[in-house]
Amino acid sequence: MPRDEFIHMDTTDTVPTTQRAVLSRRAFLSTSSLAVAGLALGWSVRSEAAGAPGKVAPGKVTIVQFSDAGKRLGSVQVDKLIKSDAAWKQQLSPLAYQVARGGGTERPHSGSLLKVKGKGVYRCICCDTALFNSASKFESGTGWPSFWQPIARQNVIEDRDVTLGMVRTEIRCTRCEAHLGHVFDDGPKPTGLRYCMNSVSLRFAASA
Repeated sequence: MPRDEFIHMDTTDTVPTTQRAVLSRRAFLSTSSLAVAGLALGWSVRSEAAGAPGKVAPGKVTIVQFSDAGKRLGSVQVDKLIKSDAAWKQQLSPLAYQVARGGGTERPHSGSLLKVKGKGVYRCICCDTALFNSASKFESGTGWPSFWQPIARQNVIEDRDVTLGMVRTEIRCTRCEAHLGHVFDDGPKPTGLRYCMNSVSLRFAASA
C-alpha cells in the first residue's frame, strides 16, 4: 500500500495524507530535551494557523457518526460546536482545558487511557465526536495513547504546528477543533502512521 494512503476502518474510504510533516521516532526523541520543558508544564503554545484557544469560526462540517461498538451510522452535517472560554472551563478539567482548548500536552505516561485495552470508541472530550476505534490502537512506547488511523477521515483535521522548535502535524477534532495531539510517520502497518493523542482530549466509550 502506498504510504500516502490508508484504509478506513470499514475499508470503504482512503485518506490522503499529503503534505504531512515527517518526524521519525528517533528525531522525536532527540528533541525531547526541548519538548520536556513544555511537557513538564502540561502546556505548549498553539500554532498560529490553529488560532487562539476557544476561537472556532462558525459554519457547518460533515462528520461520520459511529456507535460505541464502532459501527458506522452514516455521515451527517452539523454546526461547529462553539462555546465561550468560560463555558469550556466549566465543562472541562483544568488539564483537559489546557490541552484540548489551549493546544497543550499532558505528561508522558500520565494519561488515564494509555493502558486501556477494551473494545470501543475513543470520542472527543469536548463534543463527543467519534475519533478513534480501539481496533487501531497500539503500544508505541512513547507514553501517549497511539493509533494507526482515525475512525474516519472526516472526523479529524490536520494543521501545521511549528512550536517547540519542531515542524509537526497537529490533529484536531473537526466539529469543535479541540487539540488532540500529533501524527508521525513511524507507526505500524498498514498505514505506517502514529496518531499520538492526549488522554485528556478523549473519552473512551466501551462497546456494550
